[in-house]
Amino acid sequence: MALYIRDGSLADLSNDVRLAVDTGKVSLGYREVLRAVNSNSAKAVVVASKGKKDIVEDINHACRIAGIKLIQFNGGSLDFGTVCGKPYSVNTIAVMDPGHSKILDEEY
Repeated sequence: MALYIRDGSLADLSNDVRLAVDTGKVSLGYREVLRAVNSNSAKAVVVASKGKKDIVEDINHACRIAGIKLIQFNGGSLDFGTVCGKPYSVNTIAVMDPGHSKILDEEY
């Protein structure tokens, strides 16, 4: 069962996402995230809640089926891309290894 976490600080989530991208192992983008979810290599998925609706729904469904933690980033894909340190929009990331981030342990 996917776990939805909506409370907590956006700044804390942003910091943990950036730490996971910089020090851990993540996949960015819709196809790569679905591949990670379907192969059960993803431990958590973060999705931009104001991103493309069909992508958000597909990722939500895949995480629910696989029982992977789903975290909603309260912002658009451009904002999420900036948080990830990318100069382009990012709708979703899969976290395989959190690195120094506490993204798997925290509630947002």
